[in-house]
Amino acid sequence: MEWLEVSTENCTVQRTLDVVGEKWTMLILRDAANGVRRFDEFRRHIGLSEAVLSDRLRKLTAAGILVTAPYREPGSRSRNEYRLTRKGWDLWPVLVALRQWGETYAPDPEGPVLDLRHGECGAPVRVVVECAEEHVALTPKEVSARPGPGARRLN
Repeated sequence: MEWLEVSTENCTVQRTLDVVGEKWTMLILRDAANGVRRFDEFRRHIGLSEAVLSDRLRKLTAAGILVTAPYREPGSRSRNEYRLTRKGWDLWPVLVALRQWGETYAPDPEGPVLDLRHGECGAPVRVVVECAEEHVALTPKEVSARPGPGARRLN
């Protein structure tokens, strides 16, 4: 069975995009990965409406990507902070890959807004696709893609 003969109705990329494939969602995840926790901080830093932010935070929490933790400022009512779960942190390489692509093809003339470096040696951080056994970086030409066990024939 060839790729064009495969139905994409159960595609994992499509299901992932159903959860995180919206611009504001990815920006919330970017900020959460960089330490933003509170509703007002997300709203102020990203610049989106309260309604959209509430909707995206609710969806990310329902999907298990964020978890809420209560906090209370002195003299104020209890509120929730939002923290990435393990599932949320597993999206971090996607954010790094998007940043890497942007630095290559849509760079700011003044340089990157965020400089990611390895804490121990100080070298820049990059995302690569590698062989699970040999741990060597691969190019698209070195990878074969074929229908997997969940592939269904297109009707």
